[in-house]
Amino acid sequence: MRDTKVPGPEQARPNAGGVAGELLLTAGVVLLLFVFYEAFWTNIVSGRLQDEVDNSLDESWSRGATGDEPVAPPTPALGEGFARVHIPALDAAYAVVEGTRNEDLRAGPGHYVDTQMPGEPGNFALAGHRIGTGAVFQYLDRLDACDAVVVETEFRWVTYRVLPLETSSPERRAAAEACLSPEQTDRVSDGDYAHVQGRHITAPTDVEVVNPLPGAPWAEPGPGLESMLTMTTCHPLFSNAERMIVHAMLVETIPKSSGHSPAALQER
Repeated sequence: MRDTKVPGPEQARPNAGGVAGELLLTAGVVLLLFVFYEAFWTNIVSGRLQDEVDNSLDESWSRGATGDEPVAPPTPALGEGFARVHIPALDAAYAVVEGTRNEDLRAGPGHYVDTQMPGEPGNFALAGHRIGTGAVFQYLDRLDACDAVVVETEFRWVTYRVLPLETSSPERRAAAEACLSPEQTDRVSDGDYAHVQGRHITAPTDVEVVNPLPGAPWAEPGPGLESMLTMTTCHPLFSNAERMIVHAMLVETIPKSSGHSPAALQER
């Protein structure tokens, strides 16, 4: 007589749907773990590193500050903190480290080593992560024309204003007049900085955004150039297919020896 019993679990053969379901479940668990690692755990690790750099700045500045800025400040070592960047509109402030290696950016925004230092003619350019690893530049897309970015060094406060987002001259001029000097307004609306947008998206290969005159071929920095700040990060969220760029122009420098800090720090 033929055996008509239903096979038990140990006898059942796996079917394609069951295997696919198990694989999808496993993939979902792995994806959730990856998202947790990228978006949460790396932020915790980077937060600790950022605190260490920030504390080391306080210690170093309290020991060495005399009120007189050196003629030629020493070049920071890779990974060393040397400044803070304050973004009042985002209620954010971070210690800045030298370099843009992975290990540098784990601790905070990193300075492109071939670009200028804060306040110098040319381009002080920074890179920072947008998701995970501190996500220091996550909300750069919220910055608007004339928003302040204040860079604090041991001896100075250096205030930059985000350039107009518009590309046509009438709109650019109106936006520039709200926070730039008349001479800067002319350069930004119709002059050699007319092509420099306050915020835009570009390809990762567009390295000219960190040149002394952003978006133009390399030119040696000198007194004919404005002092610029450039911040770069990945775009869109959870992708590095493109880059988001924010450009700002120096409008004010205040020595710390004056006892005053920029009013821009109170802007929201």
